[in-house]
Amino acid sequence: MMAEAPKPRRRKPRPRKSRPRLPGDPSLDELLARIIRVDHAGEYGAVRIYAGQLRVLGETDSAPPIREMAEAEARHLETFERLMVERRVRPTALMPLWTVAGFALGAATAALGPRAAMACTVAVEEVIDGHYTRQIECLGDDDPALARTLRKFRADEHEHRDAGLAHGAAEAPGYLPLTGAIKAASRLAIWLSERI
Repeated sequence: MMAEAPKPRRRKPRPRKSRPRLPGDPSLDELLARIIRVDHAGEYGAVRIYAGQLRVLGETDSAPPIREMAEAEARHLETFERLMVERRVRPTALMPLWTVAGFALGAATAALGPRAAMACTVAVEEVIDGHYTRQIECLGDDDPALARTLRKFRADEHEHRDAGLAHGAAEAPGYLPLTGAIKAASRLAIWLSERI
C-alpha cells in the first residue's frame, strides 16, 4: 500500500494592507465620514424605494418579498444612523431630495408592474454591490469593524438582487433600458451623496 502524499498546508491569509493615501486623497477620517454618509443615504433611499413600491403593490401577491427586503434595508439604515451619531458624521444635505426621489422611483416602477419593481431592485443592488466592494477595498485594514458591516450588507444586497431575478425582473418590459437608467441614477446619487 502506497503512502498518501501529505496534504498541502493551508496558509493563513495575510491581513489586507490599507491602500496608501496619495496627495489629494481624503484623510482616513474624511474617507470614513464619506463612507458612512453615502451609505446612510443609500440605505435611506432603498427604504424610500420600497415604501413607494409597497404603496402601489402592498395589497398584492407581490408584496411579501418587497416587504422582506424593505425590513432588511431598514435594519441597514438603523446601523448607519447609529454610526453617524457615534462618529459624528453629518448626513448628506440631499436627504429631502432622496425622500421624494426614492419614493417616486419605487412607486413608478411598481406602477409598471411587479416585474419592473423587481428590475428596479436588481439595478440598484448591482450598483450597490460594486459600491460596497470598492469601499471594502479602499478601507483595507483601516477599520475592520466597518469593513465587516459592509461585507454583511453586501451579502444582503446580493440576496435582494437574486430575489429580484427569481421574481421575474429580467422579464420586465424594457428591462435593459429601465435598469440602465436606474443604474445611472444610482451612480449619480452615490457621487452626490458622498460630496454634498
